[in-house]
Amino acid sequence: MLDNLSVAARYAVVGACLWLPKPRQRSIERWLRGREEFSKARRADYILMSFGKSGRTWLRVMLSRVFQQLAGAGKDTMLEFDNFKRRDPTLPSLFFTHGNYLRDYTGHWDSKADFYDKKVVLLVRDPRDVAVSQYFQWKYRMLPRKKMLNRYPPHGTEVELFDFIMSADAGLPVVLDFFEMWQRELPKVKESVVVRYEDMRADPGRELSRVLEFFRLPFTEAHVEEAVAFASYDNMKRLEQDRVFSGHGQRLLPGNKANPDSYKVRRAKVGGYRDYFDDAQLAAIDELMARRPGPLFGYLPEAEPEASARSVG
Repeated sequence: MLDNLSVAARYAVVGACLWLPKPRQRSIERWLRGREEFSKARRADYILMSFGKSGRTWLRVMLSRVFQQLAGAGKDTMLEFDNFKRRDPTLPSLFFTHGNYLRDYTGHWDSKADFYDKKVVLLVRDPRDVAVSQYFQWKYRMLPRKKMLNRYPPHGTEVELFDFIMSADAGLPVVLDFFEMWQRELPKVKESVVVRYEDMRADPGRELSRVLEFFRLPFTEAHVEEAVAFASYDNMKRLEQDRVFSGHGQRLLPGNKANPDSYKVRRAKVGGYRDYFDDAQLAAIDELMARRPGPLFGYLPEAEPEASARSVG
């Protein structure tokens, strides 16, 4: 109820500000969204942090299936903050966030101080794959107002994929900034575990078990096997096509059922970014990676990711 009232209040304020210049509208709405994020972050038992398009929906569906089994809920119930905790108080509340707006409210632009006292699962993916997936998210799924709020190219503009990737406003540099700050700040967080998308692809059951252990949940191997099967690529595509989670907004719905690039579950390919660029473009992308103090969570230019330590801090 508290969250619904907060969102309703935000819509009312934003509606009253439509006469203001776009930059002023943007700053007001980002502050309001940041206040909502702050409230949820304070109340959450755990934070699941990621940059967009890092495999969060896949992990969320696996977690949802485990929570469904533990709480005796239906398969169409997506894990949403404290909805399972309200059904079964032994289950934790979990705040899924990209941290897009929180610093607009708290002013913590140069640190992750808002999360120092929290228990954080940090989900990461090769930044180049993230940036390519962000392009398709922007082009086919992102709402016009979200583009404005997050300083993406305006709705209706045409931008080539390579230009988008190299953009300092929306492309790979933004993803690398996110990685750099989290790599620097994560040791200051109370408890944390890092999960890499590539490790999930290699062994989803192992990585899901690591997260469930971090949550201190009484799961079994059967719970994990069922969750991995439920969130398999083919079944996720079917869930999206059949609109199984339609009661949970646009999270797992296609932008256009006839366009495979508009689906939330698009390709799920490790290193797939290389399919979209020529050799000169790939060299420029890898050079951009090489400028950073790295490797960032094991991601290297011109190489496979380093082996993951899969540690809990």
